[in-house]
Amino acid sequence: MPAMDPENALRRAVEAGLVVRTADPLNAETPISELIASVVTPTARFFVRNHFPMPVLDADTWRLEVGGLVERPLRLGLRELRRMPTMTIAATLECAGNGRALLEPAVPGERWGLGAVSTAEWTGVPLAEILDRAGPRAGAREVLFRGADQGTVEGHAEPIRFERSLSLGEARRPDVVLAYAMNGEPLPVQHGFPVRLVVPGWYAVASVKWLTEIEVIERAFAGHYQGEKYVYETEQHGVLVREPVTLQRVRALLVEPRPDEQVARGELTVRGAAWSGEAPIARVEVSVGEGRWQDARLLDAPDHGWRWWELSTSVDAPGVTTVRARATDRLGHHQPEHPAWNRLGYGNDAIQAVRVNIV
Repeated sequence: MPAMDPENALRRAVEAGLVVRTADPLNAETPISELIASVVTPTARFFVRNHFPMPVLDADTWRLEVGGLVERPLRLGLRELRRMPTMTIAATLECAGNGRALLEPAVPGERWGLGAVSTAEWTGVPLAEILDRAGPRAGAREVLFRGADQGTVEGHAEPIRFERSLSLGEARRPDVVLAYAMNGEPLPVQHGFPVRLVVPGWYAVASVKWLTEIEVIERAFAGHYQGEKYVYETEQHGVLVREPVTLQRVRALLVEPRPDEQVARGELTVRGAAWSGEAPIARVEVSVGEGRWQDARLLDAPDHGWRWWELSTSVDAPGVTTVRARATDRLGHHQPEHPAWNRLGYGNDAIQAVRVNIV
Protein backbone atom coordinates (compact mmCIF):
# COMPACT_ATOMS: atom_id res chain seq x y z
CA MET A 1 0.00 0.00 0.00
CA PRO A 2 1.35 3.49 -0.84
CA ALA A 3 2.64 5.36 2.20
CA MET A 4 3.34 9.01 2.88
CA ASP A 5 6.97 9.89 2.26
CA PRO A 6 8.56 10.07 5.73
CA GLU A 7 10.85 12.95 4.79
CA ASN A 8 7.89 14.95 3.51
CA ALA A 9 5.90 14.17 6.66
CA LEU A 10 8.82 15.22 8.83
CA ARG A 11 9.27 18.47 6.94
CA ARG A 12 5.59 19.35 7.38
CA ALA A 13 5.75 18.62 11.09
CA VAL A 14 8.81 20.80 11.55
CA GLU A 15 7.28 23.64 9.52
CA ALA A 16 4.15 23.44 11.69
CA GLY A 17 6.29 23.87 14.79
CA LEU A 18 5.65 20.41 16.24
CA VAL A 19 8.17 18.84 18.60
CA VAL A 20 9.33 15.70 16.79
CA ARG A 21 10.01 12.67 18.98
CA THR A 22 10.61 10.10 16.21
CA ALA A 23 10.88 10.74 12.47
CA ASP A 24 9.96 7.35 10.99
CA PRO A 25 7.29 6.56 11.93
CA LEU A 26 6.46 10.18 12.65
CA ASN A 27 5.57 11.00 16.25
CA ALA A 28 5.38 14.66 17.21
CA GLU A 29 3.78 16.64 20.00
CA THR A 30 2.19 20.06 20.19
CA PRO A 31 4.30 22.76 21.89
CA ILE A 32 2.41 23.65 25.05
CA SER A 33 2.95 27.35 24.33
CA GLU A 34 0.82 26.93 21.17
CA LEU A 35 -2.24 25.85 23.15
CA ILE A 36 -2.95 29.15 24.87
CA ALA A 37 -6.68 29.97 25.06
CA SER A 38 -7.62 27.72 22.15
CA VAL A 39 -10.59 25.39 22.52
CA VAL A 40 -9.67 23.79 19.19
CA THR A 41 -6.08 23.02 18.20
CA PRO A 42 -5.18 24.10 14.63
CA THR A 43 -4.97 20.96 12.50
CA ALA A 44 -1.34 21.54 11.50
CA ARG A 45 -0.36 21.70 15.19
CA PHE A 46 -2.42 18.72 16.37
CA PHE A 47 -0.09 16.09 17.83
CA VAL A 48 0.75 13.10 15.61
CA ARG A 49 1.02 9.50 16.82
CA ASN A 50 1.96 6.63 14.49
CA HIS A 51 3.11 3.05 14.91
CA PHE A 52 3.73 2.32 11.22
CA PRO A 53 4.17 4.26 7.96
CA MET A 54 1.15 6.44 7.15
CA PRO A 55 -0.94 4.86 4.37
CA VAL A 56 -2.13 7.06 1.52
CA LEU A 57 -5.64 5.93 0.54
CA ASP A 58 -7.69 6.88 -2.54
CA ALA A 59 -10.97 8.47 -1.49
CA ASP A 60 -12.72 7.21 -4.66
CA THR A 61 -11.77 3.55 -4.23
CA TRP A 62 -11.69 3.39 -0.41
CA ARG A 63 -14.34 1.16 1.13
CA LEU A 64 -15.33 0.41 4.71
CA GLU A 65 -16.20 -3.25 5.19
CA VAL A 66 -18.63 -3.99 8.05
CA GLY A 67 -19.04 -7.68 8.79
CA GLY A 68 -18.60 -10.49 11.25
CA LEU A 69 -21.50 -11.35 13.51
CA VAL A 70 -24.07 -9.13 11.75
CA GLU A 71 -27.34 -9.68 9.91
CA ARG A 72 -26.49 -7.37 7.01
CA PRO A 73 -22.82 -6.98 6.01
CA LEU A 74 -22.05 -3.55 4.58
CA ARG A 75 -19.56 -2.16 2.10
CA LEU A 76 -19.59 1.63 2.25
CA GLY A 77 -17.80 4.28 0.24
CA LEU A 78 -17.04 7.82 1.36
CA ARG A 79 -19.95 9.26 -0.64
CA GLU A 80 -22.38 6.89 1.07
CA LEU A 81 -21.09 7.89 4.48
CA ARG A 82 -21.49 11.56 3.65
CA ARG A 83 -25.16 10.98 2.81
CA MET A 84 -25.87 9.48 6.23
CA PRO A 85 -26.88 11.42 9.36
CA THR A 86 -23.92 13.49 10.57
CA MET A 87 -22.70 14.85 13.87
CA THR A 88 -19.93 17.22 14.94
CA ILE A 89 -18.24 17.00 18.33
CA ALA A 90 -15.25 18.71 19.89
CA ALA A 91 -13.16 16.00 21.52
CA THR A 92 -9.79 15.96 23.24
CA LEU A 93 -7.46 13.14 22.18
CA GLU A 94 -4.46 12.28 24.34
CA CYS A 95 -1.78 9.68 23.77
CA ALA A 96 -1.68 7.20 26.64
CA GLY A 97 2.08 7.78 26.83
CA ASN A 98 1.74 11.52 27.35
CA GLY A 99 4.21 12.47 30.10
CA ARG A 100 6.25 9.27 29.72
CA ALA A 101 9.53 11.20 29.71
CA LEU A 102 8.82 12.34 33.27
CA LEU A 103 8.71 8.82 34.73
CA GLU A 104 11.59 7.57 36.87
CA PRO A 105 13.13 5.13 36.36
CA ALA A 106 12.89 5.63 32.61
CA VAL A 107 10.68 3.30 30.55
CA PRO A 108 10.81 2.33 26.86
CA GLY A 109 8.73 4.07 24.21
CA GLU A 110 8.42 7.53 22.68
CA ARG A 111 9.77 10.17 25.03
CA TRP A 112 6.63 12.28 25.18
CA GLY A 113 6.68 15.46 27.23
CA LEU A 114 3.22 16.83 28.01
CA GLY A 115 2.19 17.91 24.50
CA ALA A 116 0.82 14.61 23.17
CA VAL A 117 -2.71 15.97 23.56
CA SER A 118 -4.90 18.17 21.35
CA THR A 119 -8.55 19.01 20.72
CA ALA A 120 -10.37 19.19 17.40
CA GLU A 121 -13.87 19.35 15.99
CA TRP A 122 -14.69 16.00 14.39
CA THR A 123 -17.49 15.58 11.85
CA GLY A 124 -18.82 12.27 10.64
CA VAL A 125 -21.38 9.51 11.07
CA PRO A 126 -22.39 8.18 14.50
CA LEU A 127 -20.96 4.68 14.80
CA ALA A 128 -24.30 3.53 16.24
CA GLU A 129 -25.91 4.40 12.89
CA ILE A 130 -23.57 1.98 11.09
CA LEU A 131 -24.08 -0.76 13.68
CA ASP A 132 -27.86 -0.40 13.50
CA ARG A 133 -27.77 -0.79 9.73
CA ALA A 134 -25.59 -3.89 9.98
CA GLY A 135 -27.62 -5.42 12.84
CA PRO A 136 -25.36 -7.23 15.34
CA ARG A 137 -26.56 -10.79 15.91
CA ALA A 138 -27.14 -12.62 19.17
CA GLY A 139 -23.86 -13.41 20.87
CA ALA A 140 -22.11 -10.26 19.64
CA ARG A 141 -19.68 -9.08 22.32
CA GLU A 142 -17.18 -6.63 20.87
CA VAL A 143 -16.62 -4.48 17.81
CA LEU A 144 -13.16 -4.74 16.23
CA PHE A 145 -11.72 -1.81 14.24
CA ARG A 146 -8.95 -2.40 11.73
CA GLY A 147 -6.80 0.34 10.18
CA ALA A 148 -4.91 0.26 6.89
CA ASP A 149 -1.58 0.95 8.63
CA GLN A 150 0.60 -2.11 9.11
CA GLY A 151 4.14 -3.21 9.81
CA THR A 152 6.37 -5.55 11.74
CA VAL A 153 6.60 -5.64 15.52
CA GLU A 154 8.84 -7.53 17.89
CA GLY A 155 7.56 -11.01 18.67
CA HIS A 156 5.51 -11.38 15.48
CA ALA A 157 6.93 -13.18 12.45
CA GLU A 158 4.53 -11.56 9.98
CA PRO A 159 3.43 -7.93 9.55
CA ILE A 160 0.34 -6.98 11.51
CA ARG A 161 -2.41 -4.40 11.07
CA PHE A 162 -3.29 -1.84 13.71
CA GLU A 163 -6.39 -3.17 15.48
CA ARG A 164 -8.40 -2.20 18.54
CA SER A 165 -11.81 -3.16 19.90
CA LEU A 166 -14.60 -1.75 22.02
CA SER A 167 -17.36 -3.57 23.81
CA LEU A 168 -20.63 -3.50 21.89
CA GLY A 169 -22.08 -1.20 24.54
CA GLU A 170 -19.20 1.30 24.28
CA ALA A 171 -19.39 1.20 20.50
CA ARG A 172 -23.07 2.14 20.64
CA ARG A 173 -22.44 5.29 22.67
CA PRO A 174 -24.07 8.25 20.91
CA ASP A 175 -20.85 10.30 20.94
CA VAL A 176 -18.62 7.76 19.13
CA VAL A 177 -18.15 8.90 15.55
CA LEU A 178 -16.65 7.72 12.26
CA ALA A 179 -15.04 11.03 11.36
CA TYR A 180 -14.24 12.16 7.83
CA ALA A 181 -13.62 15.83 8.68
CA MET A 182 -11.41 17.60 11.21
CA ASN A 183 -11.89 21.26 12.09
CA GLY A 184 -14.23 21.64 9.12
CA GLU A 185 -11.85 20.18 6.51
CA PRO A 186 -11.26 16.64 5.19
CA LEU A 187 -8.99 14.61 7.44
CA PRO A 188 -5.32 15.06 6.54
CA VAL A 189 -3.32 11.91 5.88
CA GLN A 190 -1.50 12.05 9.23
CA HIS A 191 -4.80 12.03 11.09
CA GLY A 192 -6.43 9.11 9.30
CA PHE A 193 -7.74 10.14 5.85
CA PRO A 194 -10.31 9.34 4.65
CA VAL A 195 -12.09 8.04 7.81
CA ARG A 196 -11.05 7.43 11.40
CA LEU A 197 -12.78 6.41 14.58
CA VAL A 198 -13.07 8.99 17.39
CA VAL A 199 -13.89 7.71 20.88
CA PRO A 200 -14.28 10.70 23.24
CA GLY A 201 -12.90 10.23 26.73
CA TRP A 202 -10.66 7.28 25.84
CA TYR A 203 -6.95 7.51 25.28
CA ALA A 204 -6.31 8.11 21.58
CA VAL A 205 -5.17 4.55 20.87
CA ALA A 206 -8.87 3.64 20.69
CA SER A 207 -9.49 6.17 17.89
CA VAL A 208 -8.25 3.98 15.03
CA LYS A 209 -7.02 5.90 11.96
CA TRP A 210 -7.26 4.95 8.24
CA LEU A 211 -10.24 2.76 9.10
CA THR A 212 -11.01 0.04 6.54
CA GLU A 213 -12.80 -2.73 8.45
CA ILE A 214 -15.29 -3.09 11.29
CA GLU A 215 -15.89 -6.62 12.51
CA VAL A 216 -18.46 -7.58 15.13
CA ILE A 217 -17.05 -10.48 17.15
CA GLU A 218 -18.22 -12.85 19.86
CA ARG A 219 -15.02 -12.93 21.89
CA ALA A 220 -12.75 -10.60 23.80
CA PHE A 221 -10.11 -9.25 21.41
CA ALA A 222 -6.49 -9.60 22.55
CA GLY A 223 -4.39 -8.36 19.62
CA HIS A 224 -0.94 -6.81 19.94
CA TYR A 225 -2.11 -3.25 20.60
CA GLN A 226 -4.72 -4.37 23.10
CA GLY A 227 -3.34 -7.40 24.89
CA GLU A 228 0.44 -6.83 24.69
CA LYS A 229 0.72 -3.03 24.40
CA TYR A 230 -1.45 -0.33 25.91
CA VAL A 231 -1.82 -2.10 29.21
CA TYR A 232 -0.84 -0.92 32.67
CA GLU A 233 1.72 -3.52 33.69
CA THR A 234 2.85 -3.56 37.31
CA GLU A 235 4.09 -6.07 39.84
CA GLN A 236 1.96 -6.51 42.93
CA HIS A 237 3.11 -8.87 45.69
CA GLY A 238 5.39 -10.64 43.24
CA VAL A 239 2.63 -11.15 40.66
CA LEU A 240 2.58 -9.42 37.24
CA VAL A 241 -0.71 -7.55 36.89
CA ARG A 242 -2.06 -6.17 33.61
CA GLU A 243 -4.95 -3.75 33.25
CA PRO A 244 -6.17 -2.33 29.92
CA VAL A 245 -5.61 1.31 29.01
CA THR A 246 -9.07 2.79 28.46
CA LEU A 247 -10.38 6.13 29.79
CA GLN A 248 -8.21 9.22 30.07
CA ARG A 249 -7.12 9.98 33.60
CA VAL A 250 -7.86 13.40 35.06
CA ARG A 251 -5.21 16.03 34.32
CA ALA A 252 -4.58 19.78 34.48
CA LEU A 253 -2.05 21.17 32.02
CA LEU A 254 -0.21 24.39 32.84
CA VAL A 255 0.11 26.51 29.70
CA GLU A 256 0.98 29.92 31.16
CA PRO A 257 3.47 30.84 32.60
CA ARG A 258 5.97 28.80 30.60
CA PRO A 259 8.79 26.83 32.24
CA ASP A 260 11.67 29.08 33.33
CA GLU A 261 9.84 32.21 32.16
CA GLN A 262 10.77 35.50 33.79
CA VAL A 263 7.72 37.09 35.40
CA ALA A 264 7.54 40.56 36.90
CA ARG A 265 6.60 40.92 40.55
CA GLY A 266 2.99 41.76 41.19
CA GLU A 267 0.01 40.15 39.50
CA LEU A 268 0.60 36.65 38.13
CA THR A 269 -1.84 35.08 35.68
CA VAL A 270 -1.90 31.30 35.49
CA ARG A 271 -3.78 29.56 32.67
CA GLY A 272 -4.24 26.06 31.39
CA ALA A 273 -6.57 23.28 30.30
CA ALA A 274 -8.00 20.30 32.17
CA TRP A 275 -9.79 17.14 31.11
CA SER A 276 -10.90 13.72 32.32
CA GLY A 277 -12.29 10.73 30.48
CA GLU A 278 -14.67 9.65 33.22
CA ALA A 279 -16.51 12.86 34.10
CA PRO A 280 -16.49 16.63 33.43
CA ILE A 281 -13.96 18.75 35.24
CA ALA A 282 -15.36 20.10 38.50
CA ARG A 283 -12.39 21.98 39.94
CA VAL A 284 -8.88 23.18 39.20
CA GLU A 285 -6.60 24.45 41.98
CA VAL A 286 -3.32 26.33 41.71
CA SER A 287 -0.48 26.61 44.22
CA VAL A 288 2.36 29.12 43.93
CA GLY A 289 5.59 28.59 45.84
CA GLU A 290 4.22 25.69 47.88
CA GLY A 291 1.52 28.04 49.17
CA ARG A 292 -2.14 27.26 49.72
CA TRP A 293 -4.23 25.82 46.91
CA GLN A 294 -6.43 28.44 45.25
CA ASP A 295 -9.49 27.71 43.10
CA ALA A 296 -9.09 28.73 39.47
CA ARG A 297 -11.98 30.07 37.40
CA LEU A 298 -13.37 27.47 35.01
CA LEU A 299 -14.27 28.65 31.51
CA ASP A 300 -16.96 27.23 29.25
CA ALA A 301 -16.10 23.99 27.48
CA PRO A 302 -17.55 21.60 24.89
CA ASP A 303 -19.01 18.34 26.21
CA HIS A 304 -16.06 16.18 25.17
CA GLY A 305 -13.22 18.69 25.05
CA TRP A 306 -10.81 20.05 27.59
CA ARG A 307 -11.89 22.85 29.90
CA TRP A 308 -9.82 26.00 30.06
CA TRP A 309 -9.19 27.66 33.40
CA GLU A 310 -7.36 30.70 34.76
CA LEU A 311 -6.30 32.29 38.02
CA SER A 312 -4.99 35.75 38.85
CA THR A 313 -2.86 35.94 41.98
CA SER A 314 0.05 38.02 43.24
CA VAL A 315 3.71 37.29 43.88
CA ASP A 316 5.95 39.81 45.62
CA ALA A 317 9.16 38.02 46.53
CA PRO A 318 11.80 37.84 43.77
CA GLY A 319 13.55 34.60 42.93
CA VAL A 320 12.73 31.18 41.57
CA THR A 321 9.34 29.74 42.54
CA THR A 322 7.14 26.86 41.44
CA VAL A 323 3.59 26.95 40.09
CA ARG A 324 1.49 23.80 40.34
CA ALA A 325 -2.01 22.92 39.15
CA ARG A 326 -4.28 20.00 39.95
CA ALA A 327 -7.70 19.00 38.62
CA THR A 328 -10.66 17.11 40.06
CA ASP A 329 -13.58 15.72 38.05
CA ARG A 330 -17.21 15.40 39.12
CA LEU A 331 -16.72 11.81 40.23
CA GLY A 332 -14.01 12.93 42.64
CA HIS A 333 -11.03 11.64 40.68
CA HIS A 334 -8.01 13.86 41.28
CA GLN A 335 -4.37 13.95 40.32
CA PRO A 336 -1.69 12.28 42.46
CA GLU A 337 1.39 14.08 43.71
CA HIS A 338 3.65 11.51 42.03
CA PRO A 339 3.16 9.45 38.86
CA ALA A 340 2.02 5.85 39.10
CA TRP A 341 5.01 4.09 37.53
CA ASN A 342 4.27 1.21 35.16
CA ARG A 343 6.59 -0.70 32.84
CA LEU A 344 5.24 0.72 29.57
CA GLY A 345 4.81 4.28 30.83
CA TYR A 346 1.10 4.94 30.37
CA GLY A 347 -1.35 7.22 32.14
CA ASN A 348 1.04 9.63 33.89
CA ASP A 349 -1.40 12.17 35.36
CA ALA A 350 0.74 13.46 38.24
CA ILE A 351 0.45 17.11 39.25
CA GLN A 352 2.49 19.28 36.92
CA ALA A 353 4.97 21.77 38.37
CA VAL A 354 6.42 24.70 36.41
CA ARG A 355 9.42 26.68 37.66
CA VAL A 356 9.36 30.42 37.02
CA ASN A 357 11.72 33.28 37.88
CA ILE A 358 10.10 36.25 39.61
CA VAL A 359 12.04 39.48 38.89
